[in-house]
Amino acid sequence: MSDPLGDTFGAAAYGGPGWRPRAGAHGDEIGAIWRRAGVRDEWSPLRAVVLHRPGDELAIRDPADAVQMIAPPDPARVRDEHDAIAAAYEDAGVAVHYVAPAETPPPNQMFVADLMFMTPEGAILARPASMVRAGEERWVARRLADLGVPILRTLTGRATFEGADAMWLDDETVVIARGLRTNDEGIAQVSDALAAIGVATLPVDLPFGTMHLMGMLRIVAPDLAVAWPRRTPFAAVTALRARGYRVLFLPDDGEAQRNHALNFVTLAPGRVLMIAGNPRTQAFYEDNGIDCLRVSADELIKAAGGVGCLTGVLAREGGAGRRAA
Repeated sequence: MSDPLGDTFGAAAYGGPGWRPRAGAHGDEIGAIWRRAGVRDEWSPLRAVVLHRPGDELAIRDPADAVQMIAPPDPARVRDEHDAIAAAYEDAGVAVHYVAPAETPPPNQMFVADLMFMTPEGAILARPASMVRAGEERWVARRLADLGVPILRTLTGRATFEGADAMWLDDETVVIARGLRTNDEGIAQVSDALAAIGVATLPVDLPFGTMHLMGMLRIVAPDLAVAWPRRTPFAAVTALRARGYRVLFLPDDGEAQRNHALNFVTLAPGRVLMIAGNPRTQAFYEDNGIDCLRVSADELIKAAGGVGCLTGVLAREGGAGRRAA
């Protein structure tokens, strides 16, 4: 009687006739092996987001400044506001996924935009710059894996990078900001990951004393952006204009500073989800053809972030997979 394990030459495991090579590129597998999720611009219709509903981590005993917040937020009110934001997304036809850590996370876990940056072929996992936030990215990585979203790059070494410091200018270019939260090594590693999928990066510098590029600049449509004058990097405005964007400048520093009037999320071309209580800025947006959906965030902004900071953008229409030749 022959031994079925005796002669393995010719078996599929060793490259025999039954062997089937993996022929496609990674980008071709998005939507087949991997979940169809991805982003290649800032304005296409939003399809899915990742949020973290705040929990026990907001029972803060330390001074607010010690955990990078402006004032101690009321946990119950924060959760109510966060639930209303999630409901607004769902009402707009956006799928909402939750991080839902298995243990109490750090107090800033809810600011998911800082923890990931989506590309057409997967997520670049952030590496937050402060010890207060160190490790938050683990929970986002776990949730992305559970959803079947590939992680294109995990930053290593002394790199720091937060997703709110990067933005798609067009489907071939990402602007990435050097500043408090993103350093040179972070820019280098993100740039390498993007170059591997055919995307160029434009590094710019943030003014000293600012947090993220997201707080300075937002893109609303394929030809429209909004910027904070005297804060937005000159090179970013120049690059936008070179690509045919009209760049609007905020009319009210006070609403931008106190109530995060610029910290919105683009739901579709010319349609945004923004924080209520910014009447002058809202009127300015509407005068320029922008449809404004509003949510309350009076308590949330005590934690030094707005709607944009809370939202990990997971998928936009047409954003996943390899670019058509």
